[in-house]
Amino acid sequence: MRTCRSGGRPGRGSGRRTTPSAAARALAGPAAARSRKKNSEPDPSFEEAFEEPREQATVVSEQFAGFEQLVRDTLGAGGERKVAEFLAFLRRRLTGDYQVDEFGYDPDLTDEVLLSFLRPLAEKWFRVEVRGIENIPDSGGTLIVANHSGTMPLDGLITQLIVADHAHRPLRTLAADLVFKTPFVGELARKGGATLASNDDAERLLSLGNLVGVWPEGFKGIGKPFSERYKLQRFGRGGFVSAAMRTGVPIVPCSIVGAEEIYPLVGNMASLARLLGVPYIPITPFFPLLGPLGLIPLPSKWLIEFGEPIRTDDFPEGAADDPMLVFNVTDQVRETIQQTLYALLMQRRSVFF
Repeated sequence: MRTCRSGGRPGRGSGRRTTPSAAARALAGPAAARSRKKNSEPDPSFEEAFEEPREQATVVSEQFAGFEQLVRDTLGAGGERKVAEFLAFLRRRLTGDYQVDEFGYDPDLTDEVLLSFLRPLAEKWFRVEVRGIENIPDSGGTLIVANHSGTMPLDGLITQLIVADHAHRPLRTLAADLVFKTPFVGELARKGGATLASNDDAERLLSLGNLVGVWPEGFKGIGKPFSERYKLQRFGRGGFVSAAMRTGVPIVPCSIVGAEEIYPLVGNMASLARLLGVPYIPITPFFPLLGPLGLIPLPSKWLIEFGEPIRTDDFPEGAADDPMLVFNVTDQVRETIQQTLYALLMQRRSVFF
């Protein structure tokens, strides 16, 4: 068998040369030259690889600083704290770390969301002035009884906010059954601390040491014509008084001036109201003439005064079952609120100031 040998000395190419020959360099061309330059000189692109993240970090830092300034400008000095509280609220909702009581009351949602929406309305729009907040006990069951007005029950919501902010206690409100029959509104009312206006629920809340609010005029109060403003309607049969007597809690009269003017009621679409099964459908100077714009409440000046507590723990046993005694106490509460309304109206400079 013929063996084919290549020319030259044996072992060619296996010597100690560590660099390519001139011929190899010529064949490699410019690419090899760039490679040699990389080995001998610093690569600018290598430094740029580190410089680019530093520039991005600077941009992100500037953007975050701008966001912080935006939060301060929008939410004020406590903006960062408010954002932190809101993020903590979201975490609790996502993890289920919150409580709801037997009536459906969700204090976390009420404090962080529902009352937060009402606060600008009370402070900036109605400019509510509060008096007699010291008459609300710091603890224990107490019944707050207030006049009702304004076509829409905003006075109840604003009173709930005022008590939470000034007395630092949650106010559990008693609402009509129509509220809980209304889709979405009923569920939201439950979460906000409202329950059905019945003696059983009222007595249980009071016996548990809650602060309970009731508006005995009901729909007759908020649905009365503007010509009858600040004239109290009947307080029903005094069921709220009997509930207070049975639990021995004090009754705090509450007088609200300003709510009558937010939606001046000049008429009622009675036929349509009966068709829809609601007490009334209001006609105001702006609704339904201006459509949704007519639902914006007028910026009246509000005054809310809490009167001295009326004790019920010194009545004899079984007093809650005495109709005449219950009526007398009911009339006392009503007259106290009425006289305070007249006094506040005299002190108010004008409807809107």
